[in-house]
Amino acid sequence: MRFFALYVLMPLIMLFPPVIHGQAYGQTRTLNILYTGGVNGELEPCGCSPKTDFGGVARRAGYLAEHRKTLSPYILIDAGNFFDKDTPQGRLKAEAMLKAFSIMKYDTVAFLKMEKEFPYSFFSGLLKKYKIPVISDMPQYRQSISIKRNAFDVNVSVTPMNYQKGKLNILLSDQPISEIKHLKGWDIIILSSGEIFEEPLKANGTIIVSGYPKGERLGILTLQIDSGGEVLEFKHRWQSLGKDIKEDINVRKALKEYDAMVAGLLKDNSKPLAEISYLGVSKCGECHQPFVESWKKTRHAGAFHTLERVGKSADPECIKCHTAGFGEKGGFYSAKTTPRLTNVQCEACHGPGREHLLDFSKPMQPVAEYVCLKCHTKSASPDFNYPVYLEKIKHK
Repeated sequence: MRFFALYVLMPLIMLFPPVIHGQAYGQTRTLNILYTGGVNGELEPCGCSPKTDFGGVARRAGYLAEHRKTLSPYILIDAGNFFDKDTPQGRLKAEAMLKAFSIMKYDTVAFLKMEKEFPYSFFSGLLKKYKIPVISDMPQYRQSISIKRNAFDVNVSVTPMNYQKGKLNILLSDQPISEIKHLKGWDIIILSSGEIFEEPLKANGTIIVSGYPKGERLGILTLQIDSGGEVLEFKHRWQSLGKDIKEDINVRKALKEYDAMVAGLLKDNSKPLAEISYLGVSKCGECHQPFVESWKKTRHAGAFHTLERVGKSADPECIKCHTAGFGEKGGFYSAKTTPRLTNVQCEACHGPGREHLLDFSKPMQPVAEYVCLKCHTKSASPDFNYPVYLEKIKHK
């Protein structure tokens, strides 16, 4: 009789397998972990070179908005170090970043090394305003957060000891891979150490990934999870954020507000005229007119206009490389107070000319490679080659 019952029930079992935790036995589920880390205050790319024109919170938000359905279910995480230094501009940038995170609906963000440079009093109001779920090992914050997404129960923490059994466990850290790879028990570790892993690493059963520096790419880790919560397999890809990505209009609006506030840092009527040590190209032209004429044919001569075109002509991080002497005594301050010092002109490369004007026997600074490298950095000018670029600006 027992064998007869099994014989009758077996076809039914095959048609209707037993259900465990709301899922059919043996059935896998998919969860996407979308992550960033180590953005270091990069709200948007510099734009000086097409080869490095990737990233930016407006593009990231635009990609998420357009692909939200195909990516779901997903968890959106930042592994920390998304702020810049604690300066007046750094604070404006921090608020813009938090506002962008709020628009993108980040599930959690970590406050680690860079965030710790800012006082808690700066954050307290902003976090309430933008409703950002923060985890940190600082005493004012939670160390872990529980995220439920569909049938998934996820524990995200910044503390290696806060592993929770029965959940998908994700650790956020800014420690280098050499120090973190020995940990056990974690399903996933997301780093913001600045290290680049083109593919995830696997150590002690843990999947280890690292946020792409400056947010140039969005990491997408796709997990196949069984009914018991075990990660069976995974796939990983980088989503490039180039100019082909449509920006989110709300985040772009936040960036425009940021630009306006940054411009307010340079109040034209609050800066007294300093001792004139930078003379301007017109003064140089009184004795070196042929050199000035050749300079006018270079891209240096229109450097400031490129900032005006994109609304960055009052951003200190940009104008320092598009003017003469910004940040130095008697150098460029603003287009209104020091218009004679816009563009990358003579004194941007040769140094201030006041002493030379007083005594022509005192030579100007020669254009050595180190002078160029102050602005022709790897991110802003990836193709920079000193001998080649020097030929482009040589006086003829």
